[in-house]
Amino acid sequence: MAVNPTPGYQLTPSAEQVTLSSNYITDFDFLNQYLPDTYNSEFARYGDRSVASFLRMVSAELPSESDLIKWEEQGRLHIKYVDCASDQSSGQDTAQITISDAGATTAAIRVGQTVMIYDTAGATGLYNKAIVTAVSGLTFDVAYYEAGGQTFESTDTLAVFIYGSEFKKGTNGMAGALEAEPDIFDNKPIILKDKYEVSGSDMAQIGWVQIDSDEGPTYLWYLKSKGETRQRFDDYLETSILEAVPAETGSGAIAATGDVGNEGAYGVFYTISDRGNVFNGSPATLAEWDTIIQRLDKQGAIEENVVFVDRATSFGIDDMLASQNSYAAGGTSYGLFDNNETMALNLGFTGFRRGYDFYKSDWKYLNDPTMRGGMPDDTGKIHGLLAPAGTTNVYDQVMGQNAKRPFLHVRYRKSQNENRRYKTWITGSAGGANTSDKDVMEVNFLSERIGCVLGANNFFIFEA
Repeated sequence: MAVNPTPGYQLTPSAEQVTLSSNYITDFDFLNQYLPDTYNSEFARYGDRSVASFLRMVSAELPSESDLIKWEEQGRLHIKYVDCASDQSSGQDTAQITISDAGATTAAIRVGQTVMIYDTAGATGLYNKAIVTAVSGLTFDVAYYEAGGQTFESTDTLAVFIYGSEFKKGTNGMAGALEAEPDIFDNKPIILKDKYEVSGSDMAQIGWVQIDSDEGPTYLWYLKSKGETRQRFDDYLETSILEAVPAETGSGAIAATGDVGNEGAYGVFYTISDRGNVFNGSPATLAEWDTIIQRLDKQGAIEENVVFVDRATSFGIDDMLASQNSYAAGGTSYGLFDNNETMALNLGFTGFRRGYDFYKSDWKYLNDPTMRGGMPDDTGKIHGLLAPAGTTNVYDQVMGQNAKRPFLHVRYRKSQNENRRYKTWITGSAGGANTSDKDVMEVNFLSERIGCVLGANNFFIFEA
């Protein structure tokens, strides 16, 4: 059995650019002797239609005086190369190792250091420990500690990491020094705008349907459209930060506006897909969650994490946790319940612990059919996001000092004379405005902001 596709949910926009008769109920003929019973208020058939909630739960908002935000994140403390090769065959006592890792320009390995070398394919017994005897560019010479010499072949792909050093008595100290090489990231705020316009004449027209507006219940229809414009703009403040992508060289966006025009930005989804961790599909078994946990062990190992998921993934997690209960097969118990006749059975979970704490929350944006909820799996659908809770220390390049920031936060433009976090103003000659001779009231909205993802390696995105 399945849900019948018809009748389905309505996707036709209820907002129009101009005032049309379709925006109003006009099928009442008051010259008819039989008047219908009417409800004087709207019914919220779609409930709370806003999709904004994610950033309010996981982020903070911080001001910024520049249109470029830069921060510095620590690199790895220990040194490891994963694309190396030996120039010798197995059994040799010495060898020269060549580093081919992308981005490596010189070997951060020094004479006298001791290294572990192993076959990345995981072949049993193919590993050695050695001391470095010479270094030149991206190559270094080693002498093996094992009497049998090198265990792998010259065709094997090797990984190397440093575990210490050894020097003879009466020798000089370590030659050379290592300089910390942190990663520097940046992002730029984007400017968002919207506007609502109504003529002065329509503002004087009272309706008979009671609507909810910013000013409270009223019969002035234009206040409904004004309020929905604000609510829609509020949603876009969040979804634009989530969905923003940088404009690529040669793209139509740059060609249409020039190199200093619409450059895009690094949105949350783009950043995590690029620099974070990606899980293909929806994790719904303990084995799949174990692979996520093992990856988190290799990253920042943040103790507490929040998982924002769509409905299908939420059900999958609930079923996974319920299956751990020995009574779940009969459908009698999820967790600790009295199972009495007056108690409703709760079939959902808000979190679990397995190595780390995971707090689960349904994400309306991923379920809404007018947004990402209507996307099929093969068109970039996202099932959820795992975000670390708490804060992290980074070096703020603009401030020139260390700062404690939430892993995910919003930066908006602000100075002593201008605050662009959320601006709204009225122009025209109606509704109290006296800025022009145009017989309208224009309500303008503007914000300049962007999201910053610190330590993207601690995030997970669940992509179809």
